[in-house]
Amino acid sequence: MFSFQLSAEQQEFRDAVKDFVTNEVKAVANHPDRLQAEDPHFVPAILEQASQMGLRTLALSEARGGAGADHLTACVLAEELAVGDIGFAATLARTSELGHVLFDEAMSDAQRAQFLKSYVEDDNYHLAYAGSDIEADDSGWNYHRSEKSEVEIPVVATKAGNDLVLNGTYAFVANAPLAKLFAVQVKTDPKATGLTAAVIVLVPAGTAGLTIKEPAKVETDADGEQYYRWFHGTGGSVTFKDVKVPAANVLAGRSQLFGAAAASGRGSPLVQALNIGLGRAAYESAIDYAKIRVQGGLPIIQHQAVGNILAEIAIRLETSRNLVWKAAYAADHAGEYAAISELPLQIMAKAYVSHAVHEAALLAAECFGAMGVMKDMPQPHYVHHALVFVHSDTSNSTAKLRVAEAIADFKRD
Repeated sequence: MFSFQLSAEQQEFRDAVKDFVTNEVKAVANHPDRLQAEDPHFVPAILEQASQMGLRTLALSEARGGAGADHLTACVLAEELAVGDIGFAATLARTSELGHVLFDEAMSDAQRAQFLKSYVEDDNYHLAYAGSDIEADDSGWNYHRSEKSEVEIPVVATKAGNDLVLNGTYAFVANAPLAKLFAVQVKTDPKATGLTAAVIVLVPAGTAGLTIKEPAKVETDADGEQYYRWFHGTGGSVTFKDVKVPAANVLAGRSQLFGAAAASGRGSPLVQALNIGLGRAAYESAIDYAKIRVQGGLPIIQHQAVGNILAEIAIRLETSRNLVWKAAYAADHAGEYAAISELPLQIMAKAYVSHAVHEAALLAAECFGAMGVMKDMPQPHYVHHALVFVHSDTSNSTAKLRVAEAIADFKRD
């Protein structure tokens, strides 16, 4: 039997993060100047404060200097951070998740000796993964058929004595402008496709030939059409031009960074927890406004139409949180997963939560009337970021097909 009763330690950490977000993050995140900025980077000093609270190394094991948080704790705190600012929360969540995978699971003792001390002690030491995720590519999706999709790996590594020389470009890598260490998926055979010749190599920032370029707010595609690049947090293109790294920096036995649990839909629903935090930010702002806006002699929160809207949002958020917490608990108890559910809960959370929170953000904006579309107000930004979640990772349609295959007990080759 599983329980969602948070421990005293979890509640204490959650309350500390909530206070930090209320007192430090929200004032910066929702300042009108930042909301209207073309390049709304978050204040580095507040990221540093979050690191000093242990949020950057949250998932790293205690034995290696972190907090050793399990998936459920990480999701609870990610939600609280995202209530303050989704980009800020996403940056910390990516570094924390990568820190656990790299330092606890993937690195050799020699590699940890080289990189771990800096990661733990430097409050500005963030991590980035430059890689192609086979599971996230649904371009060749075949329902109830063997999956044959092959994602191209754009960076090639050639052997040069005891070194590898890297050439190629990843068009977008989350956390790239902040990262001090990159885990880079490369192929050792230029003619290979997919994972047949893929390895992961560690590349420190500042290595000669490594170039990071942040994207412009408005990009132009090959047909000359302009479009907005949507993402949470910071990121940019990463180019490798004759970048030389020791062959000892290769992560042994790794062709992908994330393992079978994520591929099967039984991994951590961390992204979905961030999504709920965004929905909560929209919901809480709508409640605050509805209490002070008077219409017809009453605060509008006492009007039936507004009450119905707020109730709809609350139902969506509560249902979303229940699904995310159940998926996180199941991921923490992988050996008992089948007793909790036979279905891929993380994939189900992706499909449901992104849709529910997008609807919640739209409903919350309705409470503001015409003010809900003003650029110096946070509501349009909540709607924008909620839509990013709907279209990020795999599509919701594909996610539902994967759930349908699980229902039919279909095993993909």
